[in-house]
Amino acid sequence: MDIASSSPPSLSPSRRAWQRFRRNRLGYWSLLLFSALVVLSLFAEVLSNDKPLVARYQGELYFPLFKDYSEKTFDGDFDTPADYLDPFIREKLSQDGNWAIYPPNPYGPRTINYFAKEPNPSAPSRDNLLGTDDRGRDLLTQLIYGFRLSVLFGLALTVIGVVIGVITGAIQGYVGGKTDLVFQRFMEIWGSMPELYILIIFSAMFAPSVALLLLLLSLFGWMGLSDYVRAEFLRNRQMDYVRAARALGVGNLQIMWRHILPNSLTPVVTFLPFRMSAAILALTSLDFLGLGVPPGTPSLGELLNQGKANIDAWWISLSTFAVLVVTLLLLTFMGDALRDALDPRKAEL
Repeated sequence: MDIASSSPPSLSPSRRAWQRFRRNRLGYWSLLLFSALVVLSLFAEVLSNDKPLVARYQGELYFPLFKDYSEKTFDGDFDTPADYLDPFIREKLSQDGNWAIYPPNPYGPRTINYFAKEPNPSAPSRDNLLGTDDRGRDLLTQLIYGFRLSVLFGLALTVIGVVIGVITGAIQGYVGGKTDLVFQRFMEIWGSMPELYILIIFSAMFAPSVALLLLLLSLFGWMGLSDYVRAEFLRNRQMDYVRAARALGVGNLQIMWRHILPNSLTPVVTFLPFRMSAAILALTSLDFLGLGVPPGTPSLGELLNQGKANIDAWWISLSTFAVLVVTLLLLTFMGDALRDALDPRKAEL
């Protein structure tokens, strides 16, 4: 028997890093739980909506989740969109062989519960499991949609910051010289600009929107990562494999993309969860101050502001704070596990 052939094959560096990541149970289960929450939030309209997923009325199928129908469609009196929380519409959809399949939580992000038995904000009840906010909207629905907005916003801001930071840091570190000097002076000037004041000015000049907020925060969110990438490129450009590639006539762009960048991604990947946490906190803080998303958009920051304004409504602050803390903790645990997995001092499984 060939002893060499029976030995286990060596793992690639990425496989070894993944094995080290899985050994960190806290970070691994945080990744699974966070991924499950994100996937569920992507189907928020199916989980929480004031419209039935599918309905059968007088022998015909309707899909209110994807198309608006008027009350007259269900023998109502008005030519306005049907209110599926109205007892009249519910009764029509439940008699004479008619039926409707509703989401588990029958409230949308802008739905006001006009049939609540208590004044708003109302405490948790059978109709509203986590209560309502000061506008009468279901709090559980606001948390589901607000969590999705925060995660998607944080992911988009992280991706934009990584792309800009990697490009600028790679150019500074590889080219060096006057190019690096000019970039450094520009970043010093750009970083000294008052970001909050700029946000206040633009929020007064333009209508608030998620796209505008993403654009403004992206102008400043790339500089921290750019410094790390610059340092990695400055170190790796002197390595023997880079000199060998230059001697073989490989172009600069190809050297940067194929040789230096893969060996400089450790700080980029390590800081991804922490950058995403910072982006979520930035959005929450701006919404809390009224400088974030448009009014009426489900937001964790707006709910925290409502909790501050309604101290007696403890369920608003408590549930929103719990969602925010759990989200940031999961990202922090993932970041710690990822940092340990990519640590060269822990190269052995």
